[in-house]
Amino acid sequence: MSTQTLDTPAAANRGTEIALLLALATLWGGSYTFIKIGVETIPPVTLIAARTLIAGLILLAVIRWRGVRLPRDTQVWRRFLTQALLNSVVPFTLIAWAEKSVDAGLASILNGTTPVFVFLISLFLASANRPDWRKGLGVAAGLAGISLIVGVNAFAGLGEAVLPQLAIVTATIAYACAALFGRHFTGMDPLLPAAGSMLCGTALLIPTALVVDRPWELTPSADSLLALLALSIFSTALAFAIYFRLLRTLGSVGTTAVSYLRVPIGVAIGLVFLGERLSGTAWAGLALVVLGVMAMTVPERRPAKAA
Repeated sequence: MSTQTLDTPAAANRGTEIALLLALATLWGGSYTFIKIGVETIPPVTLIAARTLIAGLILLAVIRWRGVRLPRDTQVWRRFLTQALLNSVVPFTLIAWAEKSVDAGLASILNGTTPVFVFLISLFLASANRPDWRKGLGVAAGLAGISLIVGVNAFAGLGEAVLPQLAIVTATIAYACAALFGRHFTGMDPLLPAAGSMLCGTALLIPTALVVDRPWELTPSADSLLALLALSIFSTALAFAIYFRLLRTLGSVGTTAVSYLRVPIGVAIGLVFLGERLSGTAWAGLALVVLGVMAMTVPERRPAKAA
């Protein structure tokens, strides 16, 4: 029987959710390497347009196979469009452009600060909820880590790679907004917002790629094409199906914990497969970012209520 919404489980199986969180971290951790290989011969906008198109078609096929119907409500599709801008069009394009000059491992570190921005934006929107000292320490450590990774040149003037690095940080802020906005879909089958946002992103990116890159004139390498397929199938279609499932079961903050899991995975993949190396300050920044995000995602201890 066709259905569009699912009830939120009262008590999720934590073992399953943690396994899915680790799987998502691996899928997204590998995306930086796939992007790095892809942009070697495919321009960023075309790469991301193809990524969203392939992923959207796969998700749409799975939805049809399962007998699930896409919503017809205009308001829902507006939300899909907003989610597409925050979770794919803007961050995907910024990261792909940045990785033409930034290592995949470094990109994964900078992008691993999503929970820091989720916390800061949540604090701004709901100022009555004051954080405990651990979350404040986490924010400070995360921001200090970003500063170390970008480097002191960012404060003395624009260096060679500062703009691409700041583009990745901007993409991270977009991801944080997407995680918060994704709460609108918590009562929906996870495949629907995943497919809907990919299809909306495709509708925006394909015309842009046709005008900007003239993709019919490109001659991409076999490695870039294989990286594009892996990026689309595993790091996008499968990953976003898991992502929206976790938003429903773990919530925004719990799901963004994947960020500090994917940082070491992304760095390790870049080191092993691309032969990348990190500076001493970047390693220190990595440690601070992981420490900060972990502190940010530890649940607060609340005093027991009186009977």
